[in-house]
Amino acid sequence: MSVVRVLSGGAAAAVVKAVQPRFEAETGARIEATYSAVGQMRDQLVGGAPCDLVILTKALVNQLVESGHLVAGSARSLGIVKTGVAVPSGRPRPKIGDRDELAAAFRAAQEIYFPDPEKATAGIHFMNVLKALGLDRECQAAFRPYPNGATAMAAMAKSGASAVIGCTQETEINYTAGVDLVGSLPEEFELATDYTLGLCTRALEPELAGRLADLVAGPASEAVRRQGGFGF
Repeated sequence: MSVVRVLSGGAAAAVVKAVQPRFEAETGARIEATYSAVGQMRDQLVGGAPCDLVILTKALVNQLVESGHLVAGSARSLGIVKTGVAVPSGRPRPKIGDRDELAAAFRAAQEIYFPDPEKATAGIHFMNVLKALGLDRECQAAFRPYPNGATAMAAMAKSGASAVIGCTQETEINYTAGVDLVGSLPEEFELATDYTLGLCTRALEPELAGRLADLVAGPASEAVRRQGGFGF
């Protein structure tokens, strides 16, 4: 059986999973996907990991096209994803409309969940937000970093602490059971990321990867992308 290997940022995991049954039924091939922080996925590709298709940020995809790791002209956008704040389902939703409200929400938290502050797009941005608010040291004891936003949100959903909050890409919030989106970061701290796919130059299954790309970035997945928070 043919295998299409995918390296993807966590924000797009639910999109790939949504089209996977159709792809596998139509092609007889299977998908073998790894989802984590986009920086980690880039490092795996550059390090030689087998891959047919990647889904990363537009900036990283463009870099990988220039470096020859991705096929020129193969980049296709899945949509724009904002970064948001979340709480476990059913918990009170703090006000986060401006700088002061956002800072107060984080100060009040016993636990703060977020993705890798060095490799994940949202994690890097969130740490910069905390620094701008002067909370990177003050709230350090509450930090609960995880490899990516999806694992951070899944862990937050299981937390028994009374005051819990998290921040990551809104798709990773919307697609995770047990957590609720409070809202996007205030305009001052807004981050909107264009998630983009690309076909690998070393792909072992380039034709199948192209067919999967059509499903992931095309009409077949539009509803699930909109549901999760991808903007077009």
